[in-house]
Order: sequence, then C-alpha cells, then structure tokens
Amino acid sequence: MSLAVSVNRVRRPDVRGLLRSHWPLLPLAATVLFLLAPLPAGDATASGKVGPADAASLLLVFVCAVQALRGRVRELTPLGVLVLGLPAVGLAVATVTAGDPYAALPGFVRYLQVFVLVPAAVVLLVRDAGEFRIAAGCFVVLALVQGAVGVVQYATHTGASYQGQDIRAVGTFGPGDVMGMATVVAYGLVVATAVALAPGLPQRIRRIAGISALALVLPLVLSFSRGVWIATAGAAVLVMGMAGIRRALKVLVALAAAGVVLVGGLGVGSDMVAERLTSITQVSSAPDQSVTDRYTMWAAAGSMWRERPAAGVGLKGFPAHRDGHSSLGLSSGSDTAGAGQAYIRQPLLSPHNMYLLILSEQGLIGLTALAGGWAALLVAGLRRYASGTAHAVRDCGLVATGLFVWQLTDFLYADIGGPSTVLTGVIIGLAAWWALPSRADAAASGPGLRGASRAAVRGPVPEGSSGR
Repeated sequence: MSLAVSVNRVRRPDVRGLLRSHWPLLPLAATVLFLLAPLPAGDATASGKVGPADAASLLLVFVCAVQALRGRVRELTPLGVLVLGLPAVGLAVATVTAGDPYAALPGFVRYLQVFVLVPAAVVLLVRDAGEFRIAAGCFVVLALVQGAVGVVQYATHTGASYQGQDIRAVGTFGPGDVMGMATVVAYGLVVATAVALAPGLPQRIRRIAGISALALVLPLVLSFSRGVWIATAGAAVLVMGMAGIRRALKVLVALAAAGVVLVGGLGVGSDMVAERLTSITQVSSAPDQSVTDRYTMWAAAGSMWRERPAAGVGLKGFPAHRDGHSSLGLSSGSDTAGAGQAYIRQPLLSPHNMYLLILSEQGLIGLTALAGGWAALLVAGLRRYASGTAHAVRDCGLVATGLFVWQLTDFLYADIGGPSTVLTGVIIGLAAWWALPSRADAAASGPGLRGASRAAVRGPVPEGSSGR
C-alpha cells in the first residue's frame, strides 16, 4: 500500500512547480488564445482598438522587461540585436519625416509592437524547445476552435455575406475582418502539418497533428480567401520538402483525399470554391472588382514611393495620399455584412500588400530595415535546419520556417490589420528564436550534432520512435 502511494506521488505532475518555472510563458499563450474571445460587432473602419490579445502582448513585453532586469532571459548574439532592433530605426525615420508626425505616431506604436517588441519578447522569454512547442500548440488550439465556429457559420448560414449568401466562414472575427479566421486557421494548419512530419517526435503526437491538419482543411476552404490558400499551399509544400519526400507524399495523398471527399463527394461549396480558384488565374483577362481595386492600390503605392523614395509618405499616410495617386478604376470600398453585423461599406485604406505598404509609407529605408531583417532570418533558419546541428529540435525548425514562409508569402496579398495582427509579431519571434540561437544554444548543439552523426551511421530512426 505504501509503495503504491509513493509511486503515485512520484508520477503525479507538480502543477505548481510547472507554473513556477514556466510562468513567463503565460502572457505568450494568452496573446494567442485570447483571440478566441468574440469581439463586439462595430464599425469595421475604426482603428486604434486594443483587443484582449493586444493587451496580453503588452503584458508579455512587460514581463520580458522584468525578466531581463533580473537576468533571466536568453542571451542574444550581436546579429540578433541588429536584426530585431534595426526596424525601430526605420520606423523612427518614417515617423519624424512624415507630413504630420502626430498622425503617424499611432502607426509607429503599432509597428513597434508587432515588428520589434513582441518578436524580441518571444525570443528572450522562450528558453527551450519545450516552451517553443507549447507556444506552437496554442496556434493549433486557436485554429481548431475558430475553424469549428467557421464551419458552423457555413452550415447554418450565419457567416459573412458572400455572393448574396451569409455562408463565408469568419469565426469570431466578424465580416469586418474576413481574413482573421482564415489567417489563424492557416497558422494552425501549417503547425499541425509540420508536427505531423517532424522526425523524432512520438508517433501519437504526429498522428494527432495529422488529424488536426486534415480537420483544418475544411474551414480554410470555407473562408474563400484566395491569398490565404496560396500562402498555405506554399508553406505546406516547403515544410513537406524539408521533412523528406516519403513523408511529403503521405501528406499529399491524405490532403488530396480529404479535398476529394469534402468538395467532390460531399459537395462542400464546390461551385463557389471552383469559381474562387478559377478567379486566381483570371487576374489579367477578366479580373473581378476586388482584384482591380488591389492592382489600382498597388500602382498608387508605387507612385507614392516614386514621389518620396527614401522615407516614404509617412506612417499611416497611405489613406491620405491614395486618391491623389489612384486611377478612376478604384471603387469607393468593399461591401461587408452578415455574421451579426449590418451592411457596411468598408473603405480601402491600404494596398493589401505589406511590402508595398512599407515602401509607400517608409520608403527604401523602412523596407530595407524590415524586409532585409526578414530575409536574414529566413536564410539563417534554413541554414540551421540544413546543417543538422540541432537534430533534437528539428520539429521546432519545421514549425518556425513554415509559419514564417507563410507570413512572408501572405504579405504579397495582405498587410497588417485587425485583431490577428499581433500574431505576426509572435511568428517573427518564433522564427528568430530558431534562426538566431543564443551562445548557450549553439554550444549545446555540438553534442546533438555528434549524436545525429552517430544516428546516421546506425541508420534512420524507426517510425514511432521518440528519437531518444
């Protein structure tokens, strides 16, 4: 009897101990999971709103500052300081040189939050691969819940308006942010796909991740978001290629089967999905109004940059300069309705291309600081994965690279805006955590490299093995 009691005491998880050692991670988890909270329907054109996730991100930055003063954060290399801190310089220049610096100040705060403070906090506070995996798991939980809400909206005709029917899956984000649910579902799908393909993880974990990835295909399809489809396909193909051809083929077969069953067999939005897919290839021959508006705003952003190539027109300056640089083909806005919100004509306040938005508002200085840092992180992350120096945490490399490539691809068709914007900062932080290991991480990777070499000599790890 006493032996059984003692065994139970040993096996019982020390919840208080876990919270005590990992409590700085709670604001990071809250930043992701607070996007589950439904936001009240309101004017989609309003800006400057601080949602629960934004408040959690501010707490994350505060906790990071406290932990840094106590010397309990990861040590950054000089390259890490440069990549994470340089965007602040470009943002400051764009704010000071703006025609109205006071009007540009809210934009400076938002950009500083998303592209500097939150990524730096993630890099400094996430201490090991276990905490990285917890953060990545939060993306999957968020995606599954929001995706389930979106599927119910499609089935019950309570979603956002699309082609005269309230069937577009938008989750709790509402019709004013039709990209919100699609974005978080895509994040979760990329994470789940990476985990399902990751070498060295237990088979049970990979199986659960694979099922989650397949489940998230349906709400992603029902979002009718072309840019998100393209970004997800690109990121998934990259992750599958990095994981290996054999694993990639298994996933492709499973995804193809799921697509045939959902769209072909069950007829889930088959006509509308086919029409949406066809419209991707008609951007030049017969573009719809949304594509025409996008091309017109892209041209306007380029015109703004040519007018002020070095520092741009200033943060938050695109709406004020849009009409002076646009052709008559630009419409007055896009129609939004459904999902508990009345009809609203939402104005077009950005070019829906992050790179062109940066170029028009911050010029070459801002684009070099931001996009140059992103390119450095991508190259460093790919090189670290290819080198095999972190064999035990390669699943983290797959997740970080997949999410980052998704974000960089999506920036070709979208820009920041809406409650889910704060997740962009988290993703950049996770990518930087992987691409810019601290000195301690680099030193610890030496034995891992030697262990990986010995494993290569012995042969591949069998399926279902933990790799330990």
